[in-house]
Amino acid sequence: MSLYSFSPEDFNVFQIEGLENRMEAIQTKIQPKFQVIGEELTTYLSAKLNMEMFLHIAKHARRTKNPPNDTWLAIANNKRGYKKHPHFQVGLFDDRVFIWLAFIYELPNKQQIAKTFMQHIDSLKSIPNNFVISQDHMKKAAYHFNEVDLNDILDRFYYVKKAELLIGRHIQRTDPILQNSLAFLKMTKTTFDALLPLYHLAIEQ
Repeated sequence: MSLYSFSPEDFNVFQIEGLENRMEAIQTKIQPKFQVIGEELTTYLSAKLNMEMFLHIAKHARRTKNPPNDTWLAIANNKRGYKKHPHFQVGLFDDRVFIWLAFIYELPNKQQIAKTFMQHIDSLKSIPNNFVISQDHMKKAAYHFNEVDLNDILDRFYYVKKAELLIGRHIQRTDPILQNSLAFLKMTKTTFDALLPLYHLAIEQ
């Protein structure tokens, strides 16, 4: 079993019917990998950022009926939680892995971060074109940087309470890199490296 990437069996977990059965599969098949990958990436980011970072693995504890359509690990500079802080994510839907720098709607200073990004929009424009951007962490839809108007996205992030900002990469489940766990881990670190300037801008707010 590869502990640093994901297999077809991991993606197939999201075909399991029922909350309890799907959560049991997530806990036994996916979360052990999240622990291994997350510990490696948390150590890596702590060294890169020169600050202590903390690993959080999604528990989906609020769910009482509908099983989750995705699951993830998050890395933030807060030990108690990650949703109110800029954070890094690695997770999967049934057909893809996502690697994000995430700013979700629970951020208390979301508008300040949006304004900072508006003032430093060149930092966003320097993100590689093969990266994607999303405004809703619950949906698969994401768009390449050359397909979007960054000013419009930042305006929506600023003005719309529920609007989010997620920047990173999507890896389709059929991508050969998922057959090479060390290559996947290296690519994940490289992705985070490209996003570190944005993280620095955000945490200064």
